[in-house]
Amino acid sequence: MSFKPLLLVDDSPEDVQLILHALKTVLPQEHVAVSNSGEDALDYLFARDRHAGRDAHVQPRLTLLDLNLPRVSGLDVLGQIRANPSTRLLPVVIVSASVEQKDIRAAMQHGANSYVRKSLDYSKLNDSMTLLARYWLELNIEPPN
Repeated sequence: MSFKPLLLVDDSPEDVQLILHALKTVLPQEHVAVSNSGEDALDYLFARDRHAGRDAHVQPRLTLLDLNLPRVSGLDVLGQIRANPSTRLLPVVIVSASVEQKDIRAAMQHGANSYVRKSLDYSKLNDSMTLLARYWLELNIEPPN
């Protein structure tokens, strides 16, 4: 599997399609790896199971992570990312419909780089995802390997 500069982790097919559509002005869809569960996201990042052929030393430049995921929650995914030396510095942005203070606080305590509300308004979602991707993929300087 070739290098994907962005990993999108979301279990809602509708949200995935909306986010991919918004991101297309920044990078083509084939440059986005999509995982629909926390378990699959971890398998992707650590090159396990169906992602075993992927080079685990080459990580995405950004991970967009939903909180409410099947099997392994977004917070658990984030905790495992931060606990592993090979992914500890990977930029992770929580993209969630929740604006509950407890969710925002928990995400930050687990090491999220940012927390962005997943708007129900398509135009706002489109704008926020485009700005988010532009910042992290075009302006932000990557952490050293």
